[in-house]
Amino acid sequence: MTAAASSARSYAIPAGPLANALNRFADVSPLQLLYSGETTRGLRTRGLNGSYTSQQALAQLLGGTGLTFRFSGGSNVTIERPGAPVAVGAAPAGAISLDTIDVEGASSSDPGRTEGTGAYTPSVTATATGLQLSPRETPQSVSVITRQHIEDFNLRSVSEVIDHTPGLSAVNSGGERVTFYARGFPVRNFRYDGVPISFQNFAGGNATTEQRTDMAMYDRVEVLKGASGLLTGVGDPGATINMIRKKPTRAFQGYTTLSAGSWNDYRGELDIGGALNESGTVRGRFVTAHQDNESFLDHYHRKSSLFYGIIEADLTPDTLFTVGADYQRSVPRGTANGVIIMFNRLGEFNEMPRSFNPATNWATWEAYTYNSFVKLEHRFDNEWRVKLQLNHQIGGYDATNGCACGGFPDPLNGTGVTMWRSVWTSKAETTAANVYATGPFWLFDRKHELVLGGSSSRQSRVRVNHDPADSNVNVPDYYNWTGNFPKPGWIPFLPDDPNKEIFEENSFYAMTRLQTHDRLKVLLGARITNYEARQRIFGTSSHLKKSGQVIPYYGAIFDITDVLSAYASYTGIFQPQAALNEQGTTLPPIEGINTEVGLKAAFFDGRINASAAYFQVKQDNYAVPTGGLTPIGTPAYRPADGVITKGFELEISGQLSPQWQLQAGFTHNISMLNNERVASTPTPANQFTFYSTYKLDGALDGLMVGGGTRWVDTTSDKVTHPIDGSIWHTAPSYWVVDAMASYKFNDKLSATLNIRNLLDNKYYTFYGWYNSYSWGAPRSVLLSMTYRF
Repeated sequence: MTAAASSARSYAIPAGPLANALNRFADVSPLQLLYSGETTRGLRTRGLNGSYTSQQALAQLLGGTGLTFRFSGGSNVTIERPGAPVAVGAAPAGAISLDTIDVEGASSSDPGRTEGTGAYTPSVTATATGLQLSPRETPQSVSVITRQHIEDFNLRSVSEVIDHTPGLSAVNSGGERVTFYARGFPVRNFRYDGVPISFQNFAGGNATTEQRTDMAMYDRVEVLKGASGLLTGVGDPGATINMIRKKPTRAFQGYTTLSAGSWNDYRGELDIGGALNESGTVRGRFVTAHQDNESFLDHYHRKSSLFYGIIEADLTPDTLFTVGADYQRSVPRGTANGVIIMFNRLGEFNEMPRSFNPATNWATWEAYTYNSFVKLEHRFDNEWRVKLQLNHQIGGYDATNGCACGGFPDPLNGTGVTMWRSVWTSKAETTAANVYATGPFWLFDRKHELVLGGSSSRQSRVRVNHDPADSNVNVPDYYNWTGNFPKPGWIPFLPDDPNKEIFEENSFYAMTRLQTHDRLKVLLGARITNYEARQRIFGTSSHLKKSGQVIPYYGAIFDITDVLSAYASYTGIFQPQAALNEQGTTLPPIEGINTEVGLKAAFFDGRINASAAYFQVKQDNYAVPTGGLTPIGTPAYRPADGVITKGFELEISGQLSPQWQLQAGFTHNISMLNNERVASTPTPANQFTFYSTYKLDGALDGLMVGGGTRWVDTTSDKVTHPIDGSIWHTAPSYWVVDAMASYKFNDKLSATLNIRNLLDNKYYTFYGWYNSYSWGAPRSVLLSMTYRF
């Protein structure tokens, strides 16, 4: 046995199929493992969490499996059944040799990493409970878009990722603003490496920057469906989006990608990293991306940039320190605050060309985000670990709005439309801290797990508006609009008039996972939150303070067979809201419960994960439109108790064969109040998502083909009709089909062709508040070349 093999290392390998665990062990161990596939078939391990020598770690992983191991020269280790007739130093017939993959930094700091795995499903996720659990062990619906999925379909922004995520949808709410929805609710809960940052803001606020988030710096996106009361606390019951950053590797690696596509779409990426000292205890990574593109919309142009850097340092074999930062900026021109007017003066649907852009040439919505973060993690010999995370974010936008978006155009001469013009400047600063400890404990001769943690966050935002000096300016001819319109002078608000918001939250949470039976695990937990919000929005002030708000979390997983489990979960909901009634008073916070039951399965040693879930959300103080207006002219709402949202989800993801990857899902949900449907947001009752790739072999070795589709059911919302007043409008359902092909010339060079909306389907989404709609993008083509170092 070598000296390297006898030194202690930190491991975080979850319980599960033995073959998967040995692969993860090989990632961080200096040993080369030799064993036959038949030897480990059907066997499972209790996992490994803590600091061990290689010999201790193997003994722990193989405990209870009936297998033995022996060093067969140097760093080679043979795993076999007792009494197997193998010569010393030789590998058994049909042995599998796992080459040492030198990515210790990535493996130790991110056990669930998907980069380099080629998989469409994760091995573990901690988004729901804080514990590193497999998808099957997690008692809630979780969808993960892995790095391989992102690269295969060239998903460059989080908006594009959402389009591929089962159960999520997006609505263009004007200009650069896209609102995400899940289970009928807007999604405003974001996490970065697990640290929650929520956007409880008005009129888009800084969530605008999230929808343009560049995916070059992320390993994966984990989407937790339903309420996330345990780890997020305050938040919507639709979903939580957890953005997991790429981590450094010890071995030098990198790539550069150049791409070009329809509408003068040009982009370059560079990702490079590796060890910064000889021993590899300090590792770094740098990612940058730059994009310059036009659009299918007339006179639209956008430039964007990303810079990301991270350093990891092993302060001791069991202590990891991480520091990093990222900066993103988006500068569009010809972007509108609203979108296409829905009705003409006669009350007919105002069908305009897909290229029609109601923005002026000078309209813009420049958005930026600075993030800096620090993490300190220590693992103890008793398998416990403690992690401290700090995140500081500054983000905002500078929007100069000019949009031919008001009124109803006369179909004969194009008159009747007024300009929307204003300047909005917003800046938000968020500081968040999260600390937790997790580890095992023994009770009644069984091993259980415990999570104890606390978090604190403060978010402050200021938005200043400037109105035009001349109001109610008419557009001469809407149907011959080109975007050429004079830029007005602006009248600024007084210094004490800006919209201000301050959100503060301090929480403590605890959760235990009890192994009550060999097949039954029970999760019990709660989060105690102190929340305070102070807002001044368009001249209306409000103050909400809530102390000692308890958000419970219960769950259970029962293993029916070795591959199939049944689960149930229950969590509370507490969501302050900015909706106003007709008197201009803020509605009380939404409170309720989220329950979910279902089945989960893991096939082929976890290479395929499948789930079926039924969920129900009960909410009080739910904001329902009254049809009237607030004193400031925005839509008014009333609180409604007993709003019930029910639905079900089906999802499958993973590797059907060594060449075939798949991710697909179907979701149904509907909200009811007193047996009548509630639809205050334009979300579909049904939607379907399917994406897949297949690697060819033989004469076509190196070629991969793939494609997918998403179907979105009809959507409805209230709009203002020029003749009938407030009415319900329904947008038709639609399909979008995508295709891709890639060819690997050699180990370093590859090319990928992506075709979006292959069948060039014409469809639209709409935003009821603005009485407007936007066309989906026509067919587009994107070609990328990637060179790996």
